[in-house]
Amino acid sequence: MWALVGVVAISVVTVALSRLKPAAPTVDRATVWTDTVKRGPMVRNVRGLGTLVPEEIRWIPAETAGRVERIRIRPGAQVTPDTIVLDLSNPSEAQALTQLEGQKRGAEAELTTLRARIENELVSQQATVVAADSEFRQATLQATADAALAKEGLKSTIETQLSTMRAEALRSRVDSEQKRLAQMKGSVDAQLAVQQAAVERTRTQVVLKRSQVEALKVRAGIAGVLQLVPVEVGQQVSPGANLARVANPSRLKAELKIPETQAKDVQIGLVASIDTRNGLIAGRVARIDPAVQGGTVTVDISLEGELPRGARPDLSVDGTIELERLANVLYTGRPALGQENSVITLFRIGSDGVTADRVKVTLGRTAVSTVEIRDGLKEGDQVVLSDTSAWDAADRIRLK
Repeated sequence: MWALVGVVAISVVTVALSRLKPAAPTVDRATVWTDTVKRGPMVRNVRGLGTLVPEEIRWIPAETAGRVERIRIRPGAQVTPDTIVLDLSNPSEAQALTQLEGQKRGAEAELTTLRARIENELVSQQATVVAADSEFRQATLQATADAALAKEGLKSTIETQLSTMRAEALRSRVDSEQKRLAQMKGSVDAQLAVQQAAVERTRTQVVLKRSQVEALKVRAGIAGVLQLVPVEVGQQVSPGANLARVANPSRLKAELKIPETQAKDVQIGLVASIDTRNGLIAGRVARIDPAVQGGTVTVDISLEGELPRGARPDLSVDGTIELERLANVLYTGRPALGQENSVITLFRIGSDGVTADRVKVTLGRTAVSTVEIRDGLKEGDQVVLSDTSAWDAADRIRLK
């Protein structure tokens, strides 16, 4: 009987122990982050790190090949459009300019010679027309006189006919010479146009080559600050190579890197705030990069407020973009784990302030530091927002 009683007792104790819940793990309260569920207005926003960049940036390219002879100023210097940044050298360009200038002078001399020759030919032809007209008039007078004498019987009929024929021949000659003069005048413009085109072509080549020679003195082009000179003295550069970068520091914008999961609600025109660590600047979203790079989307913020002291290009900033304002919602701090419109589990602290039970919570819209609660919690509940993945096997924890 005693053995039977012992077996039954052992069985009862075993069943009771199997039904006991495992002891709740103890967590140091100082190591977890808690928050209280509240109801009221909530601002949805996204945040991203970025830098200030100039809105007006000009890269100065090399217009011709050359060798860097001298760098006159270094990055950080204030420049005007005519400030010479560096000097290049290219002897072949100067020689080519001299040759083109000689060709231009030759073409201009040929044009002058052609114009003089054409004028001489026109004068000569006009003289020929005048002479032919004079002979025609004389022949006409002679034919008229011979005809009158023939009526008196003082001239023979043959002489009269010869005079008339000579006058008619001279008339034909005058007509042909006048036509030739008209043709010469009509061709003057065409002859001059060909040579004039050659002169203009050489002039254009000279202007272009002179600009290339003058471009060996590399100028800033705009007023601002010299930011970069990526070449060194003695370096050979090719046409199109970047020689310097100039920016206007008075017009800056912020380039923020927004996580791709949060950038879907960002729209052009939204209000933004840029923190320069020395003051806040108001702004608006001006551009959204259509491509994703490194898990982030680049968003340009045009600055509307006055720049604080110390604001300069490439300054690291922290920007916040306001998406929308929710009037009356249930919300709490954003948990370490959990995305927008998802279902997660959180530890809700009981009324004793010591034990915390795991509950399912439906999240809604999120902001930088807050999240909307759609189901699972009520106003006034305290929850643990820290990462609780270390206690996934427990449904209850104790805070000490």
